[in-house]
Amino acid sequence: MKDILLDIGNSSFCKLAVCDGGGIRYVRKILRDDIRTVVEDELGETAQAGTVCLSSVAGDISVTESWLRTISRKYIRLDAFTPMPLTFDYSTPESLGADRIAAAVGAAALFPGEDCLIFDLGTAMTVDFLSGHGSFEGGCISPGMNMRFSALHSLTSRLPLAGPQTAVAGAGKNTVEAISSGVVSGIMFEVEKYIENNPGHRIVFTGGDSLFFAKKLKSPIFVVCNLVLRGLLKIVQFNDV
Repeated sequence: MKDILLDIGNSSFCKLAVCDGGGIRYVRKILRDDIRTVVEDELGETAQAGTVCLSSVAGDISVTESWLRTISRKYIRLDAFTPMPLTFDYSTPESLGADRIAAAVGAAALFPGEDCLIFDLGTAMTVDFLSGHGSFEGGCISPGMNMRFSALHSLTSRLPLAGPQTAVAGAGKNTVEAISSGVVSGIMFEVEKYIENNPGHRIVFTGGDSLFFAKKLKSPIFVVCNLVLRGLLKIVQFNDV
């Protein structure tokens, strides 16, 4: 029987992974509005999943959740109180995003016994600290790249909407270059300082902009495009008793 993993973020898209006893078989990026159609197609005539494990940072998805419960033998909506191979040194675990939790579980599984610095470069940029003994130590949240470009345009009267494609090294020679270089360089400076201040940590990148920035940085970086889904799989396995 297939297991279904769902990673619902802040955009209109989400990631769906189909698993069997050997692990993740494949991953699909789909529209959130198409979850039911795609899952029903994946399950076929059985119309029944083994475990459905969901990480969501979206708003109200109660209708989707109600349906997922009906087609799964076991349903897991991930939060900090879900049984998992991770502990938390965090004062408000109830407010901790499921995506940050799953990414930490995924990193701990990939790099057991190592201190990790986990960068999720997506709509927001999160930087999370994972100790070698499996404790989530907290982290930092700041605007992601596209959010920074959007804010400069929407919260000012005259600045144009720019993108990363016009970024140059050093000083931009026009306004678009200046915005592009400022946003891209600013994120790079942030990342480099975190790495500098945490020597000996395994550096793990995930999220939609991870490859873009990994190519620009000199530090040794391990890019895991589906780190959240890897964490969800580990949580399913941990609860498969």
